[in-house]
Amino acid sequence: MLKVFGENGLKMMLWSFLFIILLFPCHLRLHAFYLPGVAPRDFQTGDYLHVKVNKLSSTKTQLPYDYYFLAYCKPPRVSNSAENLGEVLRGDRIENSVYTFMMRKTESCKVACRIQLDVESAKNFKDKIAEDYLVNMILDNLPVAVPRQKLDRTGEKIYERGFQVGFKGRFEGRKEETYFINNHLTFKVMYHEDLETGTARIVGFEVTPLSINHDYKKWDEENTQLTTCKSGKPTVFGANSVPQEIVADSEVVFTYDVSFESSNIRWASRWDSYLHMNGDQIHWFSIINSLMIVLFLSGIVAMIIMRTIYKDIAKYNQLEQDEAHEESGWKLIHGDVFRPPENSCLLCVHVGTGVQVFGMSLTTMIFALLGFLSPSNRGGLMTAMVLLWVFMGLFAGYSSARLYKMFKGTDWKKMSLKTAYMFPTFLFAIFLVLNALIWGEKSSGAVPFGTMFILVLLWFGISVPLVFLGSFLGYRKPAVEDSVKTNKIPRLIPLQPWYMNPLFTTLFGGILPFGAVFIELFFILTSIWLNQFYYIFGFLFIVVTILIVTCAEITIVLAYFQLCSEDYRWWWRAYLTSGSSALYLFLYSIYYFCAELEISKLVSGILYFGYMLIGAYAFFVVTGTIGFLACLWFVRKIYSAVKID
Repeated sequence: MLKVFGENGLKMMLWSFLFIILLFPCHLRLHAFYLPGVAPRDFQTGDYLHVKVNKLSSTKTQLPYDYYFLAYCKPPRVSNSAENLGEVLRGDRIENSVYTFMMRKTESCKVACRIQLDVESAKNFKDKIAEDYLVNMILDNLPVAVPRQKLDRTGEKIYERGFQVGFKGRFEGRKEETYFINNHLTFKVMYHEDLETGTARIVGFEVTPLSINHDYKKWDEENTQLTTCKSGKPTVFGANSVPQEIVADSEVVFTYDVSFESSNIRWASRWDSYLHMNGDQIHWFSIINSLMIVLFLSGIVAMIIMRTIYKDIAKYNQLEQDEAHEESGWKLIHGDVFRPPENSCLLCVHVGTGVQVFGMSLTTMIFALLGFLSPSNRGGLMTAMVLLWVFMGLFAGYSSARLYKMFKGTDWKKMSLKTAYMFPTFLFAIFLVLNALIWGEKSSGAVPFGTMFILVLLWFGISVPLVFLGSFLGYRKPAVEDSVKTNKIPRLIPLQPWYMNPLFTTLFGGILPFGAVFIELFFILTSIWLNQFYYIFGFLFIVVTILIVTCAEITIVLAYFQLCSEDYRWWWRAYLTSGSSALYLFLYSIYYFCAELEISKLVSGILYFGYMLIGAYAFFVVTGTIGFLACLWFVRKIYSAVKID
């Protein structure tokens, strides 16, 4: 180790590694990704409940904004709640608000504040209403939800996360549309009471927004009496009510009601209504039917290929005693099948990167499957993914070095550098461009400089040293011995039939892996881009398992046909065969953009396709690595099973 890095270099690497390990758990709040949620809080009658506000979000623009970007009521001092890394990357900005309740005390027509709208404030409100922005609030870690009734016969109550800033409409016979602001909020807090202690836990947080042009005789900062609503009576929009229009240099009075309702929902189940906001979110029959088809096809493919290979091996070994017979088929190219490919270093880098991303994804999914990444832990999933990707650099360096030594490579430090920097550089370059565009829109989704510095430090301070450490350990291991010896002079490859064209087989090979996940992909994209929760990690685990099997089998089948055609250049094609499913994923993202989203702004479109490009590339390295490693195992297995002179 000292010979490789030098004494000073090794000391610097170890000190930086220890510095980051000791310092950053305080900032990243590592406990946020291994706790299954917050601890329950017991409230006594009369205890104060403080509502926190989160970002303004819209599925039309995908650009979050700080709550106080609009001219809402502000407390005397605005303070940010502690945020983990995932919350910052998601654009969450959790702050205190003027909305404060007393446990089990019903209040109505309570004045929050009075705001004088200037030209800019009125314009901001109108812009956000036109772009369908929603206001997100939080009470005891529960997001506010708007109850709705289903339009079908059942009339079942469903929930929508967040309430609209306002709405557009025509009023009093006007021809042009007018913008109205939801300036009155009717809150309903549901609680579950412990009969033994008399304490209660909050299990629901609902709101009904209204637009009311409030009127009063005299403004009193302490006790203003409104004529449009009365204390002690629920505020409703009646026949004589007038909605609050947004006009520059006008006055807006913000008010709210709060009521409390006892509920049979237990604290452990309080998130169930949020996780089923769309009612029947999953079409179980369609997904299970698709998975059964993929499983059936995979079984048929596996049966055919195994029976064919067993017959080939038996025939080759039987003909070994008869020297008059010439070798044919895949045995004929045994002297070239393990010849290192062109750009072998790049292939090693991609395999190492695939191992790193796959390890991160699988470990994150297992944590989520076990319930450690609850939706109540905002940002926990993102934080876990970032940290796991950093620490998986050890496995990336190890796997790439092992493969590189098998290819008889010598400059392993250069290969390690590429493994440590290639994928992160691509990701970081796109991320910087997108972050600059978001910053230009003054969105809270722009990652602050401090968080950007932390990401860079995690990359250079932990991930890069771990990649080098893994490469050092992997390269020290003895090289993997080939099943057969490689000839010094490569064979001529015969003319291949049209259906064995690399482009055709590569594109064909990606269809089946994509078919295994495309239904589940719809729900994943919906949760990301349509502001919904994703919680079916158990089913996702099954789908990923099917994806792994499918990638392995389709790559093995096509590689076998290629070897039977006496084409020994299987290394890169094995990687690209299953990796090409990423192309179909990106094409599907284009379809989803056109069919499901209502994005019209250029910046929002660039943001969508930028992140989908990152996702497609990550999917490419994962599926490509799975197919390549399966094919490598298969080729070594069949050539070690036949007798070679």
